[in-house]
Amino acid sequence: MSNTIYIGYDFKVEPLQPATEILIAELGAAGFESFVEHQEGVTAYIQKDDWTAFVLEDVYILNSDEFKITYEFSEIEQTNWNAEWEKSFKPIVVDDLVTVRAPFHEKPNTLYDIIIEPKMSFGTGHHETTHMMIQHIIRNDFKDKSVLDMGCGTGVLAILAEKVGASQLDAIDIDNWCYLNSLENVERNNCEYISVYQGDVGLLQGKHYDMVIANINRNILLADIPNYAKCLNANGVLFLSGFYQEDLDIIVEKCSEYKLMLKDKIQRNSWVAAKFKI
Repeated sequence: MSNTIYIGYDFKVEPLQPATEILIAELGAAGFESFVEHQEGVTAYIQKDDWTAFVLEDVYILNSDEFKITYEFSEIEQTNWNAEWEKSFKPIVVDDLVTVRAPFHEKPNTLYDIIIEPKMSFGTGHHETTHMMIQHIIRNDFKDKSVLDMGCGTGVLAILAEKVGASQLDAIDIDNWCYLNSLENVERNNCEYISVYQGDVGLLQGKHYDMVIANINRNILLADIPNYAKCLNANGVLFLSGFYQEDLDIIVEKCSEYKLMLKDKIQRNSWVAAKFKI
């Protein structure tokens, strides 16, 4: 990847929240691969091969009257990406129990210590959806459970699920970079029970789990809920995030078609992480 050329967009956002969250979500859907938040907004990166002059055409928040968003962009050669992360990636602590940090951070005193080399993948814990899914995992019983982490990103949720007692885990992501990054992070955290795969819901054929974790986005969740329901064991639990509070009703309605009932939810700013049970 050392010769990969990226286009970097520096966005200045007023007010910062929730506009920055929404902007990152929309940019992710448009093909941007990585985001570094800063005091004035966010810098977003997309591979030059994936870039077109119309890449921001469907990013609706840029045309919103509620927020003032300006940007400039330039071509960047990826020569020292990890150094950029070292400058911007700070450790996070969730409920005083879980720390998500990079290898260059000091070892914490929390019960669970997860080391993530984020690179270009999502799932450092900084985004609201990952933070809330971490909360769900530490608040529920994963001991000796079989677990699917769908859209695993960095693998952080699967890694935590093993640390809290899960005994058999599959981590799946359609993106090759995420697949490779998850493999690295699984090894880095000395996990023994996580298998990492590159692919989509087609890999779930014949698979069954006690717990399914899916932190993706609304449209993919709506399309894939039938597959998640099919692979859940009796009394199985489904955790979903990657959508806004305003989308919860449609998610609940879709889940109810497959006898998955809403049991709990966590909200952080405008984002939601929901727990469903058969």
